[in-house]
Amino acid sequence: MASAAGSPVSPPPDGREPARIRDAASIVLVRRSGHAPQILMGQRGAGAVFMPEKFVFPGGAVDAEDAALAFGAALEPETARRLAIDAAPGLGPALACAAIRELWEETGLRLGAADAAMPARAAPAGWQGFLAAGLRPRTEALRFFFRAVTPPGRPRRFDARFFIAEATALVGSDEDFSGACGELLHLQWLDIAAARRLSLPFITELVLAEIELRLAGGEAGERPVPYFHQSAEGPQCRML
Repeated sequence: MASAAGSPVSPPPDGREPARIRDAASIVLVRRSGHAPQILMGQRGAGAVFMPEKFVFPGGAVDAEDAALAFGAALEPETARRLAIDAAPGLGPALACAAIRELWEETGLRLGAADAAMPARAAPAGWQGFLAAGLRPRTEALRFFFRAVTPPGRPRRFDARFFIAEATALVGSDEDFSGACGELLHLQWLDIAAARRLSLPFITELVLAEIELRLAGGEAGERPVPYFHQSAEGPQCRML
């Protein structure tokens, strides 16, 4: 069995079928209207199979509808180049679309741009509500900044790419969570120090550290992208 990035997956010692690694995307929205930059996070439910009760960023697995909508989607050039490393051809735009769809589903916030040329009725079912507002996913506003593969032994595994985007790219109020699906609870804007006081997955702690470095530097695209994954030699991190 191979991972989404093409690396081998060994069966666990107890003989169980290993969890399939799915491509996934998460999005970190940054709001700069206060005295310090804030990021948007929410809490997973107690009954969630993956990371129950942990505070995370909006995100989830790429599905076929994201790939269908992604044809011709624009990406920032450096983001496109780095997303293509150790990835299936053409996956980058689908990842960007997935990040925007998950943000919309889990928070009700639309990262979009006006585009009446994308008729909702002809769109994949999962995207029709987004496009019905006369919007297209604003994929060019995303910057790829972090990648991590869930370690072996977890009930679900993801090859997750993390994107950062400015809250100013949203359509409408950045406080209107009325359209959220309920998968993430306690949606809130937090500065980095407040976010660190929450119950976080280990990888989210690493993502926060990377966000802090990028916000201090002022430009998300200048730094190399950390890529955490498992190899035959054990946990690895390299830069993309």
